[in-house]
Amino acid sequence: MNDLTPAGHDRRRLLCRCGAALAAFGTLALAGCSRESGDTAAAAAADFDNAASCALDGMLLAEYPGPKGQLLVGGQAQPEWYCDTLELLNVLLRPEQVRKLRGAWVQDMARADWERPRGHWVDARSAHYVLGSRRKGSMGATAASFAEAAAAQAFAAQQGGRVLAFADLKPEMVDLSGGALHDTRM
Repeated sequence: MNDLTPAGHDRRRLLCRCGAALAAFGTLALAGCSRESGDTAAAAAADFDNAASCALDGMLLAEYPGPKGQLLVGGQAQPEWYCDTLELLNVLLRPEQVRKLRGAWVQDMARADWERPRGHWVDARSAHYVLGSRRKGSMGATAASFAEAAAAQAFAAQQGGRVLAFADLKPEMVDLSGGALHDTRM
């Protein structure tokens, strides 16, 4: 049979139409997998510069020890910085938070320098935290953050405190109501 016959011509047209339909369906299926509100780029942690300040209190991150945090909110190009993990965790765990988050990161203190932490960002929701240790952050007591549970356990054995996964944290554990208003030494 010759491809120029009417039957061959109809088969070719049918195959082209089916191929075009499958390509269109594949494109739509992939489009359905992208993030909402135009945020199609994968979110990634950034690192702060010396001018970066805390979203809650304006403190300069570079001037204080201990783990830091950052949030990337949908529709914003720059992260919101937090000079202490307790501040970041307080924001993440508040039930009234309804902003679309593209990412939340804390520093892996097994790799970052406690006194001048830079880089070594890990997803805040997969990190392990040590609450109640002797090490202090920018706001005093902090939640030391670690990528690996074993590193958090080793830190707790040396510095005290208890290890918790993000899923085990409760809002009252990262309450910020103490602060300067309740400090009787001032």
